[in-house]
Amino acid sequence: MVKSLVIVESPAKAKTLSKILGRNYELKASMGHVRDLPKSQLGVDIEHDFMPKYVIPRDKSKLVKELKEAAKNVKTIYLATDPDREGEAISWHLEEVTRSNGQSYRRVVFHEITKDAIEQAFKHPRDIDMHLVNAQQARRILDRLVGYKLSPLLWRKVRRGLSAGRVQSVTLKIIVDREREIQNFRPVEYWSIEAELVKKAAASTDKSFRAMFIGFADGKKIDIRNKEEAADFEKVLRKADYSVIKVATKKVTRQPAPPFITSTLQQEAWRKLRMTAKQTMAVAQQLYEGLPVGKEGNIGLITYMRTDSTNVARQAVTEAREYIAAKYGGDYLPLHARTFFAKVKGAQEAHEAVRPTSTKREPAQIKEYLSQPQYRLYDLIWKRMVASQMAAVVFDSTMVDVKAKSRESKTDYLFRTISSVLDFPGFTILYIEGRDEEEENGKKESPLPKLKANDALSLIDLFPEQHFTQPPPRYTEASLVKMLESEGIGRPSTYATIISTIQEREYINKEKGLLKPTELGFLVNDLVARNFPDIVDIKFTARMEDELDEVAEDSRKWEDVVKDFYTPFGKSLKTAEESIERVKLADEATNEKCPKCGKPMVVKSGRFGRFLACSGYPECKSTKSLLVKTGVHCPKPGCDGIMLVRRSKKGKTFYGCSNYPKCDYAINSRPLLQTCPECGWLMMEWRKKAKCDKCGHIEPIEDKAESKEKGT
Repeated sequence: MVKSLVIVESPAKAKTLSKILGRNYELKASMGHVRDLPKSQLGVDIEHDFMPKYVIPRDKSKLVKELKEAAKNVKTIYLATDPDREGEAISWHLEEVTRSNGQSYRRVVFHEITKDAIEQAFKHPRDIDMHLVNAQQARRILDRLVGYKLSPLLWRKVRRGLSAGRVQSVTLKIIVDREREIQNFRPVEYWSIEAELVKKAAASTDKSFRAMFIGFADGKKIDIRNKEEAADFEKVLRKADYSVIKVATKKVTRQPAPPFITSTLQQEAWRKLRMTAKQTMAVAQQLYEGLPVGKEGNIGLITYMRTDSTNVARQAVTEAREYIAAKYGGDYLPLHARTFFAKVKGAQEAHEAVRPTSTKREPAQIKEYLSQPQYRLYDLIWKRMVASQMAAVVFDSTMVDVKAKSRESKTDYLFRTISSVLDFPGFTILYIEGRDEEEENGKKESPLPKLKANDALSLIDLFPEQHFTQPPPRYTEASLVKMLESEGIGRPSTYATIISTIQEREYINKEKGLLKPTELGFLVNDLVARNFPDIVDIKFTARMEDELDEVAEDSRKWEDVVKDFYTPFGKSLKTAEESIERVKLADEATNEKCPKCGKPMVVKSGRFGRFLACSGYPECKSTKSLLVKTGVHCPKPGCDGIMLVRRSKKGKTFYGCSNYPKCDYAINSRPLLQTCPECGWLMMEWRKKAKCDKCGHIEPIEDKAESKEKGT
């Protein structure tokens, strides 16, 4: 009984910790949760304070037996699961299933897997925080009550196989509401007029410039609504006298963005790398848990990736500033270190921001040890952290107001131009934050000619242009995460799951990166919204998150939170069961043509599931099988395809990317949701184990990682 036992979630994390802790510690991996609510029943005793009934999943029984045996032979067991509520709950379940001989259980928490952080964590262990555990239990029970009570209703009233979730339902409604805004949008015509001008006494080096028509000279805006009005103004303005009335020049600075939190990491990874939220978190987990990096061996490369805090340790800030001074010089280093404050609703500030564990570990130096997704994400995180401590960008901003004095109407009109010219690049020499949409603000990047008040100008030409107001854009994964975060829906650990779940349920499709609800998504949303308005109410869902936070802070009992939710929900369930008529799901249109008669094929639902059938039925009875989704994303960088079940010409099953022939990635074994801890690539089923299709790494199949095959 010399060694202490340390239990973590994954083999990769165990491998990294083993290198740091040494021979006196035995490392074991739980492969995630070892207990959960049963799949075959509700597992919540509604009549007795909603007590959960936990079971050990069948495929975890052997692993739990091994953990029990390992626990018998030691005095102290350290539970080193992730530093969040989910990790706290996993630790509690581990203690519950392995306790036998009165061993001492200690919880160790660390936000980065480095030698110093691990040593400090093991010097200051603590007991399991049951308030955090109860907050996670409450979330799990709430989600189970909604899922297992509402989903069967959808089966009976719509079709079998449908499901509904607590947070997923409100997310679906956000997407559906945006789509209806787009459908109901009516464009409004408007016109702009731009004038190209030059100084009357122009030198040969003076260039012309353009200014935009604003309205009256006093600044009151004029809206030009149609072609006729534009023509009338153009006629007047062509005969006007032009002169400069005001020139204002100032220095404008732009500060760097803070280091990443979970939501901003997911947003930026989508904007710049086209990585989904799910892919981003999977790769970030690998970077956090540790990877073999040359002579350093297994080392954690980033801090914990589920966080809503922009705090950064003083040592990390100092290291970043030293790097900036040495690499770029004093001009790029602010006088004082930057500090950032979280703007996230309900931010816990419990962790650090997502940052590299060492700024000295430059991306280029370790590129050869990382897979492409790992390298690209690490590079993004590293640059964002270093840039956050660099000097601001400085622009020379010049605004020029031009008066057009009408000779006929004696009315003075206003034109304006703004030029923004880079004076000092600051942090942008390293990193520029991405944007969801380009902002049209009328700023010119090219410098204006030297102008001063009262300069006379000559009109070269006028450029009237027709425009129409645009509907709100569809959500991307980035903008949806931003929306969820701003409304306080979900928490950092849930965004990726929320988005992937509603895609896997086929309630939304992704078209060129934009999220669009399917007909099924509309139908399910409307049924839930009509009968369970609280479930899809943004404020109600956000308030539930606040109540879960109160449980974590020991200011609210978890049983009361669940009871307050379930009492009205149960009544709505009973009413809905009695009042909802069975809904016939309309056939879904497709772009595929019938091979027999050429008419469009539609998706129908039958006794054995969904299939393609000719819309000319009963005259044409042609049918064919439906492509089946696995729920697993194609691993090729930049590809947003889904792996589909396909059949070869010889009838053999294989799995290929939905973007074929643009992407030709294919494998012969069933793909899994888990990714390789060694290289970040796709794992596939191989002899009842998970095997990496790229590097050949083999490990057990994670319970949570099995793909769900669905028709599309």
